[in-house]
Amino acid sequence: MTDEKLLQGPIHAVHVELGATFAPFGGWEMPVSYAGTVGEHTAVRTAVGLFDVSHLGKATIKGSGAAAFVNSALSNDLGRIRPGKAQYTLCCTPDGGVIDDLIAYYVSDDEIFLVPNAANTAAVVAELQKVAPEGLSIADEHREYAVFAVQGPKSAEVLTALGLPTDMEYMAYTDAEWDGRPVRVCRTGYTGEHGYELLPRWADAEAVFRALVAQVQAAGGQAAGLGARDTLRTEMGYPLHGHELSVEISPLQARTGWAVGWKKPEFWGKDALVKEKAEGPRRILLGLKALDRGVLRQGQAVMRGDEQVGETTSGTFSPTLKVGIALALLDTAAGIEPGAEVEVDVRGRRLRCEVVKPPFVAPNTA
Repeated sequence: MTDEKLLQGPIHAVHVELGATFAPFGGWEMPVSYAGTVGEHTAVRTAVGLFDVSHLGKATIKGSGAAAFVNSALSNDLGRIRPGKAQYTLCCTPDGGVIDDLIAYYVSDDEIFLVPNAANTAAVVAELQKVAPEGLSIADEHREYAVFAVQGPKSAEVLTALGLPTDMEYMAYTDAEWDGRPVRVCRTGYTGEHGYELLPRWADAEAVFRALVAQVQAAGGQAAGLGARDTLRTEMGYPLHGHELSVEISPLQARTGWAVGWKKPEFWGKDALVKEKAEGPRRILLGLKALDRGVLRQGQAVMRGDEQVGETTSGTFSPTLKVGIALALLDTAAGIEPGAEVEVDVRGRRLRCEVVKPPFVAPNTA
């Protein structure tokens, strides 16, 4: 895909103005960094960072029994939450693979709002449309809403300065207004820090973002790009679809079985996942922390002696720990536990790593 064909979000010109560098991601031209990934990462951990993630998908399911229908399809149990709450969930294949991981907003029994990953939105919508009962509407609203993430210890301070609500439980949301413009505010995020995700209308995105930038900078923070988003989520061990989750990687293998409503009567992929749970997954996601200097990346072989025991799914330098870290799928038959030492093949050189159970850094989402 060439740059000319990449989609752009509603505030691309603002990113240019802020000095962003760009790269393709999920079919979109995304800001990777403004003033450096390490500084942006540190701002989120110590103060506050602002991300534009408007590339994320948006879809609405409306009609009588919308919540019950979605609950019969997606993995997590919507019966555990109520209107005004959001839930991490998975859209699975019949054989237990993952088409996408997404957030479901419970608006009412007759309306569910979904935020899938950018590249997978059309697939999720298509799968739901295939089996939706008559009377339910399923609309792809990708360009109806922007998504901004305000993350870090001072995130509530930023929202309060704009008159937006902050006092809500984790994974709760409220529909508010800023300067007469509707904004959905949710206590969610992808960084492991206290934070919020804001969904203004696409047409209102620039005004809202500029107001957020001003308050974030006043609080000692900065705008942050895709680079910092990746280092932050990797430190937390959060999965990224296409890396730790895919149609070939099940929720159990990726340690996201907690997002499966095992007691529900049905959801896509249930039989396969129940069988895998009973037998035990053939591989499991664990973390690797480098004991030697070197760069860990996706797709590197994990070795124990002459035996390959797994493969890395993501790898980066941890700005917090100042060492290389990675997530890796390790063969359960190898019996490798946290605390063990393995080696990663980095372009023909063996890099010693300690096996750890993520997160690498303690989360601060309270």
